[in-house]
Amino acid sequence: MTDAVIPQPADADPTGADSLRGHACIQAHLRTLDNAPGVYRMLDDKGAVLYVGKARNLKKRVASYAKPAGHTPRIARMIAATASMMFLTTRTETEALLLEQNLIKQLKPRYNVLLRDDKSFPNILVSQQHEFAQIKKHRGAKTEKGEYFGPFASAGAVNRTLNQLQKVFLLRNCSDATFAARTRPCLLFQIARCSAPCVGRISAEDYAALVGDATKFLTGKSTKIQADLAARMAEASAALEFERAAALRDRIRALTQVQSVQGVNPHGVPEADVVALHSEGGQACVQVFFIRGNQNWGNHAYFPRTGSGAEPEEILESFLGQFYDSHEPPRMVLLSGEIENPDLMQAALSARLGRKVELLVPKRGEKAELVENAHRNAREALGRRLAETTAQARLLDGLAEAFALEATPQRIEVYDNSHIQGTNAVGGMIVAGPEGFVKSAYRKFNIKSDDLTPGDDFGMMKEVLLRRFKRLLKEDPDRTGGLWPDLLLIDGGAGQVSAVAGILAELGIADMPFIGVAKGVDRDAGKEEFHRPGQRPFALRHNDPVLYFIQRLRDEAHRFAIGAHRQKRAKAVGATPLDDVPGVGAARKRALLAHFGSAKAVARAGLADLKSVDGISDTIAETVYAFFHDRG
Repeated sequence: MTDAVIPQPADADPTGADSLRGHACIQAHLRTLDNAPGVYRMLDDKGAVLYVGKARNLKKRVASYAKPAGHTPRIARMIAATASMMFLTTRTETEALLLEQNLIKQLKPRYNVLLRDDKSFPNILVSQQHEFAQIKKHRGAKTEKGEYFGPFASAGAVNRTLNQLQKVFLLRNCSDATFAARTRPCLLFQIARCSAPCVGRISAEDYAALVGDATKFLTGKSTKIQADLAARMAEASAALEFERAAALRDRIRALTQVQSVQGVNPHGVPEADVVALHSEGGQACVQVFFIRGNQNWGNHAYFPRTGSGAEPEEILESFLGQFYDSHEPPRMVLLSGEIENPDLMQAALSARLGRKVELLVPKRGEKAELVENAHRNAREALGRRLAETTAQARLLDGLAEAFALEATPQRIEVYDNSHIQGTNAVGGMIVAGPEGFVKSAYRKFNIKSDDLTPGDDFGMMKEVLLRRFKRLLKEDPDRTGGLWPDLLLIDGGAGQVSAVAGILAELGIADMPFIGVAKGVDRDAGKEEFHRPGQRPFALRHNDPVLYFIQRLRDEAHRFAIGAHRQKRAKAVGATPLDDVPGVGAARKRALLAHFGSAKAVARAGLADLKSVDGISDTIAETVYAFFHDRG
């Protein structure tokens, strides 16, 4: 699509529209437009993008904005703020739709509906890279050979399913390296969760049959599997093989338990995403239920930004475009309501999948029941969200009053460090706002300064803040992008506050409000002292809700920083000199360690020995040998 996009020169203004505002500005741009499909952008007087839209006919679409009346309050505000426009033409309207959604995700315009939580979903992978297939959780690109089943709504849903699958099908979940190193069955065999193929307790043929049964179950053929297991149990019992019959009975019970905890399992819908929207009070919730193999694989709630009051049809269409930009669509998508361009969206999703995708708004039957269930969940989730938001707003107002802030903070950043005697030091930043913790905005900072004294918390904090705010100054110097905090909370007392004041002054942002939170003389929760530049420390009353709120913020920052430190420490413990060898990635590292037993043995190995390792080419063997023997 890139070669089909023809950008209008940004520095040219043949219309003279740059000196105009609102309807007049839009009217002036009409003279240069034709009837091609494409994407348009509306910008304010500072160049910030207000809105991104698509059009089958750019001239007609933009002309609708040039009319002085007939607009919703949201569109009227957007038109009044428009100081310039940009245009991109495309070959088709479908390309315009795809480009529009990409630009919305990149630019995050104020008046567009924006999907803010766009995480990836886990799958179950039945790996086929080994004679005895491994079953495991997988997230990310599907590069490993095997069969993928998903998406599942959460890691918890995957883990629960894997746990039950182990009981039913006895498939291994250990890595290939662990499998190769076993000399006797592990604990999973003892508790009837694995058939122990690693030590020959099951033949390759019988194990392959278990893998086939697991695949059938994940594709919705569990009834046939249950009937087969029952028949085999009867045969074993008739042959007086009571131990085998009991094992088959236990597998049938486990399979029944899996089916009972999955909830709604539609018989007539083998594969679909159920997408339901509920909007209220200027906010919206979209619930997505994943149906695969006639089984419910969980649901996830999204709370998109509604673009200052967009209509439900626009919210739902924008959600679909942005959601399936990064997720593979199923063959059927069931919707709770109509969207603005169903045919266009169906064509775009079909192109994304490479086969036909149906978009349906069911009115009766099982499909309608699925949609109603999803809509009820969306309504309840939004109700909880609105209640939490109201309580959070009161706490933010109380925080502004307690610390005499000029306005209620909309973005609070809290910083903390974690280390053990200066080693594996990590700085953590968490973010909170009107909707609670904004976990997608959390950041960790690996402390890089070599000249820091071990345990120098002041130096660590300085590095973190310098890196954070230098980046903000570069990316959003005008503070218009919503990335700047309204308040900083620092873990520490007068010394930390003085150091932070100096850092911010050095960066030229001395107007940034910040507070140091110290635990007080007894270091007890509830006796915190609060420090501000040039003012005496003070405390809040013991039962003040604002105090509890600050404690939660500090504790969350502490939890996040400790978690990041532990991850870094664990990675360092597992590190070997092989990590630094050019061309040796995870797979080659595993092959070398499996062959030689340790990194030290690899370092001592001769060139001929290195060349004899499976998966290690002569070139890589020479690279490894040179790395360990040419370092002086």
